[in-house]
Amino acid sequence: MIKGVARKYFEGKKCLFCGDYGLYKLKDNRVKCKNCKKYYSIRKLKSDLQILYYFYLELSARKTAKELGINYKTVQSKFMSFRKLIADYCNKETKKLDGELELDETYLGGRRKGKRGRGANNKAIAFGILERRGKVHTVIVPNASADTLMNEIKNKTNKGSVFYTEGWKSYASLEQYGKHNIIKHHEDEFANGRNHINGIEGFWSYAKERFHKYHGINKTNYPFYLKEMEFRFNHRNESIFNLLFDITIRRLV
Repeated sequence: MIKGVARKYFEGKKCLFCGDYGLYKLKDNRVKCKNCKKYYSIRKLKSDLQILYYFYLELSARKTAKELGINYKTVQSKFMSFRKLIADYCNKETKKLDGELELDETYLGGRRKGKRGRGANNKAIAFGILERRGKVHTVIVPNASADTLMNEIKNKTNKGSVFYTEGWKSYASLEQYGKHNIIKHHEDEFANGRNHINGIEGFWSYAKERFHKYHGINKTNYPFYLKEMEFRFNHRNESIFNLLFDITIRRLV
């Protein structure tokens, strides 16, 4: 299966960087491009492509290592490299979200004793903004204070948008930035016409369902796993392998 995916990158000796067909072989079995002077190992590139393909299919690192007969730590390290490059790609997005926007926070981490919800210990706090019929933006934040959340909102949304949130006090000043609609969960008002945050809550479910297969994520790595989910969600109607290749393999060679 991977052969068909990889073939387009190796047939015709076309350079992966500039698209020129002037590749030639070096003594150490790497290839070099006469045009852009870049050089790389075809053997390593094929291995990286195989790993990327299984990453694209959302297989775990452990299962990928078993399928390819590669050391698990090697695959896991490569997967984390992919996630960090995806996070970098997402963080470079400059277009602000606009229109009808749903805002919400959630808490990521395994089941632990103690306080739940806002203020829960040892949890990663994720904040999300979803543009209805558009994209989602996510970020791991240090807390859910008004200063923290409003700073993210002002950086990633256009003033004058229509905001939908639950009644958390940190959103109180949103009315100065746009129209603010509040969902009163304490009154069992989870959806009332357009007044809901079902979209962003659906994204959290989408992300957490995929996190379960990792059997525990180090808290410091949540920003990268979360950005992977953001990327996959925002491109959910596309075939993303070629985009993943451009974001990851081209930069790792």
